[in-house]
Amino acid sequence: MQNEVLEVAIKGVMPTANGCAVFLGNEDKTFVIYVDHSVGNAISMTLNGVKKERPLTHDLIGSILLGLGINLERVVINDVSDGTFFARVILHMQNELGHKIIEVDARPSDSIVLALQQKKPILVAVKVFGAVEDMTEILERVLKQQGEEAAEEDDEEEEDEEEDEKS
Repeated sequence: MQNEVLEVAIKGVMPTANGCAVFLGNEDKTFVIYVDHSVGNAISMTLNGVKKERPLTHDLIGSILLGLGINLERVVINDVSDGTFFARVILHMQNELGHKIIEVDARPSDSIVLALQQKKPILVAVKVFGAVEDMTEILERVLKQQGEEAAEEDDEEEEDEEEDEKS
C-alpha cells in the first residue's frame, strides 16, 4: 500500500511571476508544481523537441548516465510538505558484476526533465496525488484563454497582411 503510484503526464507549462507552473496529472486530476524559470524552460524545450547548440545541465546528466551504462527507469514524486514536492530518480545499472537498482533523492523539476528526455514514466505516489488540490479547471481556463489570445493575434496579423497588400 505504501508504494502505490500513478503515472502522470505534463499537461502544461506556464510562466509565472517567480518561475513556471508545471501542470501534471491524468484523466482524473491535475496538480501543479512551481519551478524556477531555467528548469521550466528546460521542460518546455524538451516537450517541444528544441535542439540546443550546447548541452544544458540535464543533457549533461543524461550523457553521464549513458556513458556509465546507467538507465533511468522512472521518476517518482513521492512526497509533498507545505507545498514543497520531493522526488526519487530510480536508476538501473547492469555490468559484469551484476545489476543494481539505485534510488536518488532529487527535485521533481529536475527529475521531470530527465524523464522527458529519456522518455521514461513520471509517477506520483497515491498519497501525494490524494493530498494535492485539483487544478484541472484552472488549467482548462488558462488554455482556453491562451487559445483565444492566439486567435486574436492571428486575426490581427491577417488584417496587417491585408493592409500591406492594399498599399
